[in-house]
Amino acid sequence: MLVLGLDPGLARTGYGFVRREGNRLFALAYGTVVTPAGLCLSERLFRLHRELGELIRTYHPEAMAVEELFFCRNAKTAIAVGQARGVALLAAAEAGLTVSEYTPLQVKQAVVGYGRAEKHQVQQMVRVLLALPDLPRPDDAADALAGAICHAHSHQPRREVVWP
Repeated sequence: MLVLGLDPGLARTGYGFVRREGNRLFALAYGTVVTPAGLCLSERLFRLHRELGELIRTYHPEAMAVEELFFCRNAKTAIAVGQARGVALLAAAEAGLTVSEYTPLQVKQAVVGYGRAEKHQVQQMVRVLLALPDLPRPDDAADALAGAICHAHSHQPRREVVWP
């Protein structure tokens, strides 16, 4: 199973592709999609959509994991994240991906074993679980990988019954 984890944002969207083979997890690719601040909103959203579509076509994930929206104090930030998240969900729907949403608490619980873990603890466990030589950077990519790991741990593959 190949999962695309996303940490959506307007300025920077983190992505991470995690493959599960049995009980082992492997990072295929991770990074960020950056949209320049000088562009108008519609152009930034278009670029984000286009680049996410290219990543999906390149790696062919079976599912996408994304954090549920949380309400923050800054309404402007929440709206920008919501718009980027909507574009990500659209790209997933266009590709026919199943989308699973997880709370930050669920992601931390799945990766660290403690729902109130700090960011550096999550990064360290992502590095360990994926056998990466260094901490995944930037933070957005590490968060995306953590979401993909959460889904890989949570999702039970279908068992096919083979009749004689």
